[in-house]
Amino acid sequence: MANLVSGFEPRLVEALIHRRDRERTITVLGGAGGDLTADEAFRSVRSDIEAIRLPEGYTMEWGGEFESAGEAQASLGKQLPLGFLVMLTISILMFNKVRQPLILWLVVPMSVTGMVLDLLFTGLPFTALLGFLSLSGMLMKNAIVLVEEIDQQRAEGVEDYQAVIDGSVSRLRPVVLAAGTTIFGMTPLISDAFFASMAVTIMGGLAFASILTLVAVPVLYALFFLIKPPKQENAPSGSPATA
Repeated sequence: MANLVSGFEPRLVEALIHRRDRERTITVLGGAGGDLTADEAFRSVRSDIEAIRLPEGYTMEWGGEFESAGEAQASLGKQLPLGFLVMLTISILMFNKVRQPLILWLVVPMSVTGMVLDLLFTGLPFTALLGFLSLSGMLMKNAIVLVEEIDQQRAEGVEDYQAVIDGSVSRLRPVVLAAGTTIFGMTPLISDAFFASMAVTIMGGLAFASILTLVAVPVLYALFFLIKPPKQENAPSGSPATA
């Protein structure tokens, strides 16, 4: 060996080079403690890690659950316009008119208020875009039941203003019971770390929006169809009072 080698110089070399998209990559792994969810742990360290100044030529990207959730929502977002277009087409074909479907779609944004309040109260992040889409469908279903009842009473000859009042009162119990069964059905999912955000999104949005639907839909219906309360006829000033 001495006749062949003049000396030895130990050096550190990479036995395995990891690449991602043909770029050399170093992956840092970490896990959440038992009292934290993955999202809570991510938010607690994100600002500190992103504040680290990287050498020139280095970049940093988040992976794991954050990356998977982003890819899933991006994929779902591409199909979102098509889904809303199909829902809009079905609602127009259902009533064969424009004003009734417009009333349905105007009450959909009301679900955002209850959803945001519930998420703020529980401290959960908004990661359930699919839950929000399901919530929109449930809310439209309640509005359809109410609008259809008012249309039916008007078709039967009931005076317009009275049809709005009677239709709203008669559909109160079905709407409340339908929302209540869904809300109580979602209750067991609150303790599940994976489905908690979706459950809170549906429960809060549906509870708040169902109440608003019972108020907003009759008002919007009266505005769109120019329905006004009947004028009360006052007795003449000189006429005798009757008992």
